Amino acid sequence: MQVQLSYTFGSSQQANRFVNALRNWAIADVDARLHRTSDSVKVSYRYADQGFDPTCAALDELAAEYGGSEEK
Repeated sequence: MQVQLSYTFGSSQQANRFVNALRNWAIADVDARLHRTSDSVKVSYRYADQGFDPTCAALDELAAEYGGSEEK
């Protein structure tokens, strides 16, 4: 199953740093791109159908490190 999440940041610089951090992210293979505006990022990844998948929680934590939060 494909999962897509959107994150909003305080500035375009923070959003770009988040995208760059995900390019070599060791936790999961994700696709991250700027979305709608320069301070919004869309992340997509394939959900592991076997048990609990911690990817979403890890993405939320990483986004928070860069001043971002998931769009509601």
